[in-house]
Amino acid sequence: MLWAGRMRLGTFGILLMLAHASAACEFGPFPYSFTGIVCRMTKPAALLLNQETAQVIQAAFRNARFPNITGERSMRLLGKVAYGLTNIQVNDLSIEQSEVELKENDAIHIAIKNVTAFFKGTLTYGYAGAWFLQLFHSVDFEIESSIDLQINIKLICQKDQVAADASDCYLTFHKLTLHLQGDKEPGWLKQLFTDFISFTLKLVLKGEVCNEINFVAQVLANFVHDLAANFVRDEDISVDISLASVPLIKANYLESHHKGLVLYKNYSDVFSDSVFSPSLLTESRMLYFWLSEHILNSLASAAFLDKRLMLTIRGEKLQALFEVEDTEAQRKAVQMIFQGTSYNDSVAKVWSLAHPQISVQPEGTVVKSSVAVEVSIFPLGEEPLMVLYMEKEITVTIQAAYAEKKLMLHPLDSRTEVKVFKCTADPSGNDPSIRNFLQKMISGVGIPEVISRIEPALTSLMNSKGLHLFEIRNPEIITRKGYVIVQLDFSFPNHLLLDFLEKRL
Repeated sequence: MLWAGRMRLGTFGILLMLAHASAACEFGPFPYSFTGIVCRMTKPAALLLNQETAQVIQAAFRNARFPNITGERSMRLLGKVAYGLTNIQVNDLSIEQSEVELKENDAIHIAIKNVTAFFKGTLTYGYAGAWFLQLFHSVDFEIESSIDLQINIKLICQKDQVAADASDCYLTFHKLTLHLQGDKEPGWLKQLFTDFISFTLKLVLKGEVCNEINFVAQVLANFVHDLAANFVRDEDISVDISLASVPLIKANYLESHHKGLVLYKNYSDVFSDSVFSPSLLTESRMLYFWLSEHILNSLASAAFLDKRLMLTIRGEKLQALFEVEDTEAQRKAVQMIFQGTSYNDSVAKVWSLAHPQISVQPEGTVVKSSVAVEVSIFPLGEEPLMVLYMEKEITVTIQAAYAEKKLMLHPLDSRTEVKVFKCTADPSGNDPSIRNFLQKMISGVGIPEVISRIEPALTSLMNSKGLHLFEIRNPEIITRKGYVIVQLDFSFPNHLLLDFLEKRL
């Protein structure tokens, strides 16, 4: 349901995940009808992520593999001069300024100004003089350059997922100076190679740097997609995040639309009546996720089919449920049900009889479930005995929040209806005291206990996908009829990008 994938790795990764052109994908005439998940990133978020662009560009420069440059030129008196520049690599790099602009219905434009780059390598040259004198020399060199870089990232859709084309890349050289080792070589030599090699060197640098930037963009796009897909996958349950429609690139935000179909083993979800419209989201926060009610319902069904909706309670937890209040009626009911057996020798099991029905309303998420409750005792030296069995129809409204890196679920109200009731202490079912006690216990502490088990389980699941690594600020989970909106601001965890660049490039 949630993923931040969408919110991980700087301009070349996160922005790519949020916008895809439709060149290689086909969508129907009403693509929003198949939209289950929407991600909107506003311009403040893009500006924040652009602060990390320098690290991506530095990685592109440092990982570029520059070919050897060779050539030959005739010179008066000296004859033919042959030269070669080998082992070219970046020695130092700094970036003064980076700007990002969202060009509506076009591309993500990134302008990087005043890139100061120092390249080093070895210059080998030789010439045959007029008197057939052959001389060969080798000297280390350093090239000092000042460059502006402009990239227009065209976004295409391939196999229903993002692919980036950053080949629209331009390098403008404001300075390109060749320094030979110690600057002790003949002045004519330095002038020759500075003038003659300059043009060729510019072409080589542009080609290799732009190729590397395009490669890094592709790697980041694939990585973020895989990251998001992993975030919404747990064992046999997953969510299809392939594109449902052409994304929007507006001047103030990027927006991508995903199918959001729940997949479980051989079961595939079907969804074609989405209520999404771009007008449902605003531009006041940095990041938005829109989730269809259908996804939550399908996830609950998959969890039921995967036998995850089961709970066992024993020992102190069981005691806390049955002894929430110390009254005569409570003590009598406990004695009749457990027949003097300690809580450590007793167990309660709770499970769903059918997949829960989930609907999203303005007041919260409404969960309707048919639940079975079974309590068994294990008297010393005797066979286990089931002392209580109930089937109940439970409807509970829940509000969700996320704070301090934890998911919190607050039950607002609940309704229960007993369908089946069997108790060894009241085989005829004529004693209302036990049923009344159990009704009060389930509503007052039973439902909150179940929810308190779900909260850490979901938090742990999201943290296992890396959500806790992000600094999420003022998140809001808003419910409306038929859908949920998650909106938030965030700070970018710089170490994640560094870790990625070290491992992948």
